[in-house]
This record gives sequence, structure tokens and C-alpha cells, in this order.
Amino acid sequence: VSAAIVFEAGILACLEYLEAAPWAEDEEEKVAALLSQLQLDSTNAAGEVLKRVSLETPVSSEDEIVVRLLDVVLQGKDEKARREMKGLVSKMLRENSSHSSTNNTNLLDVSKESLYAACSSCLDLLFCNFTKATQVGFMDKSNHEERSAVVNEISRQADNLNWVLEILIDRQIAEDFTKMWASQVELAKLHAMVPTMYRFEVSRLTARLCVGIGKGQILAPKEVRILLLQTWLEPLYEDFGWMKRGCKSIDRNVVEEGLSQTILTLPLSQQQAILMNWFNRFLNSGDECPNIQRAFEVWWRRAFWKRNGETDRRRQLQIATMRVYENGG
Repeated sequence: VSAAIVFEAGILACLEYLEAAPWAEDEEEKVAALLSQLQLDSTNAAGEVLKRVSLETPVSSEDEIVVRLLDVVLQGKDEKARREMKGLVSKMLRENSSHSSTNNTNLLDVSKESLYAACSSCLDLLFCNFTKATQVGFMDKSNHEERSAVVNEISRQADNLNWVLEILIDRQIAEDFTKMWASQVELAKLHAMVPTMYRFEVSRLTARLCVGIGKGQILAPKEVRILLLQTWLEPLYEDFGWMKRGCKSIDRNVVEEGLSQTILTLPLSQQQAILMNWFNRFLNSGDECPNIQRAFEVWWRRAFWKRNGETDRRRQLQIATMRVYENGG
């Protein structure tokens, strides 16, 4: 009203009120649109009000801000706070990504390079702590505080990697992580030397990658899929019992389906080697081993039923061809 009748004092009073009062989020665009239309000397005052929702010059790049947030979360010590902030950062990144694609605008985001740098840092720390944990006598002779610190760090870095992996999968850029994880042969050797109760959370990474591959969320090359299972399938088997009991976020059926689908993407000879090994292990471990019976059944049909059917069809085709040739002759 004050703007309509060009009542300068009234406008200034309104601006002072707006500068001091809290705004509801759905009011911000309305206020900004109204203030941008002012054509009076009060526009400087309007600019001061608008500083609440806009920056004249960015103080940091978008990537720098998100990297800073990632680093703080990855290094956080309070588990409850870490869970909450991981959820918050993931939510903001998803919302920004969705909004950017819908409106064709660039919002607060993080680069692929920054995400993989975070992965490498966490992986280095994980390897370092596994190395400490596998030193001769460490688990028996070290003091309780030192042992707890190493064990907690293994758990924290595994959790960090799982979190960043989820972000990579959301963005459909997890193929390089799959290769990175599949190549951790030395880490897998150290993993086998640490008691299961201290290491099982690491196998969540393998489980999540298999679920991602099985759902088509991760399109890793055949060589990488083979290497992934060569390196981490046995550790996953060994940790499965602890993992399904100790990780509330793990859905056994989802993991088993993902593992089944991953195995079935391999060449038939690889399927046979893996599934025959699983058959023996499952009979001796039972519920402590993932049940991938469905994959076994599919492999069996592929290897024998369909192959025999193809042989019969070829034989029938050869006979039919010979008859045609004879009749034609």
C-alpha cells in the first residue's frame, strides 16, 4: 500500500520490520519479488533486507562448501549426530540435483572428483587401521582404549565409505568405486586376519555394490564384476551372519537377490565355479551363509536344460537340412 501511494516513510517502516522479522520459507519469493519492484530511494534499504536470501558475491565455490560439509561429517565423532547430518547432507544433495535437472540451473553441488577424493581418504584410513589391527598380538596385548580406538575407526571409515557410495549410486557414477573396491586385494587379506565382530561392517560395501549391480544401478565392466567377487565374495560369506544381525539397515533378501543377480551377469563358467563353491559352503554353514539358491537354479537351467535343448534343435535342423538337400537332389 505504501509503495502504491509512494509513501516513503511507510515503505521504510515496512522494510525495517521485514529486516527484523523472521520469514516463512514460502514467503521468501513473494518478499523478494515485491522488493525488487521498488523504484524509490528506499531500494538501498530493500537491498539490505534481501541480503538475507542472496549473496552479492559468493564467498566460496559450491563445490568447496559441500566438500567442507562432507569433511566435517566424515570426521565427526558423535555417531548420533553423524547419522543425522549424513541424512541432511544426502537429502540436500538429492533435492538440489532434482531441482537443477528440472529447472536447468546449477545449485549447490559437489563434483565427482571431490567425492572420489573423499573415498580415497576414507579407504587409506581404513587400510591404515586394518594394518594396526593385524599387528602381531595387537588384539590380545594392546590396552583396551587403543584397541577400541582402532576398532571404532574401522567401523567409522566403513560407514563413511558406505555413505559416499550411496551418493555415488544416486548420481549414477559408482562404476569407478566398484573398480576401486574390487582392487583392494591387500585390504581383503588384512580383513581375513581381523576377528569377524570387528570387521563385518566392511562387507556392507560389497553387499551394496552387488545390490547396485543386480538392480542395474551400477554398470561395471565384466572384468570388474569378476574381480569384485574374486576379492570380496569369501569375506562376504564369512561376515554374512554377523552382518545381518549387527546391521539394522541390511535386508537379507535384498542382499541375496543382489548377489544372485551379480553372479548371473558373469560368463557361465564363472557362474558354475562360484555357485558350486556356494553349494558346498551353504550345506555346511546354513543360515550364516547367504542363500542364493535362485541363482543356482538359473545357472542350472542355463547350463543344462537350455544347452540340451539347443543341441536337440541343432540336430533336428541338420536332419531337416539333409532331407531338403536329398529331395532337391
